Amino acid sequence: MKRIALLPEGSVSHEAVAQLLGGEPAELVYHKLISDVFLSTVHGKTDYSVIPIENTIEGSVSLHMDWLVNEVDIPMQVEWVYPSIQNLVGDREEFLAESGELDFARIQKILSHPVATAQCQQFIRKHMPQAELVNAGSTTEAIGIVKSNPGQGLAAIGTKLGAATHKLDVLAERVTDHDNNYTRFILIGKEALDQLPKPVKQMKTSILVTLPEDFAGALHQVLAAFAWRRLNLSRIESRPTKKKLGSYYFYIDVLESVESVLLTAAIGEIEALGCQVRVLGSYPSYTYQELISEVL
Repeated sequence: MKRIALLPEGSVSHEAVAQLLGGEPAELVYHKLISDVFLSTVHGKTDYSVIPIENTIEGSVSLHMDWLVNEVDIPMQVEWVYPSIQNLVGDREEFLAESGELDFARIQKILSHPVATAQCQQFIRKHMPQAELVNAGSTTEAIGIVKSNPGQGLAAIGTKLGAATHKLDVLAERVTDHDNNYTRFILIGKEALDQLPKPVKQMKTSILVTLPEDFAGALHQVLAAFAWRRLNLSRIESRPTKKKLGSYYFYIDVLESVESVLLTAAIGEIEALGCQVRVLGSYPSYTYQELISEVL
């Protein structure tokens, strides 16, 4: 049985990996910090790690990207998309008015991971403008703090699974500002998955390109290597190399397998320009709709 490291039980990561596995048995190993999720697989304690890497609303999760690029060297093995459905969680009895209805004005603090909080700003401003926003390491940790501190006016933003795990109530469902709030997850590991959850319709390859210094037009030539071969790029993002101010690498997702003749040739052309190229992984890419549909 494969061992998989992820963020705490009841988190969106927990819901997402359950969707990916689709009932396949696996031992889930929960960690409070994303650094421990990464290091669990680095040190061989688990076979894979679940990493949330990008969100529809907030964009890239910079901390996780930096770990993936600068701290570890473990290939991506699969990516999938899962909806980030956040809910307001707490002890319902604590916030009931004399009429028996919920009174959000009684909530003094709202705890959650800052990414989740940022996804729910409209709801918070409308219903709980008086509440202080407090950051937690994860949505599940926030719910745990609420559970451990009854009677103090605390509520959390998190998943239904997290509420059920800590035996708290869902005070309001789907409090995110946008209905199309999805998170992109990757599974990193030293070996490919023995069994994929669904037939592969789309392969993706993630690469890092570091440009040579003082080379005018280098980025244009890099992109041209993909363009004239009609290789579709789904993402390009610049990130600091952390070596010196003004030095960047480019993270690029190509909708093609690294074994493709066209992509191999494109990488060769880019390297011939004097650029450094690092392949982070070549892997199946699943949409949410593909994962929830039946296998044909």
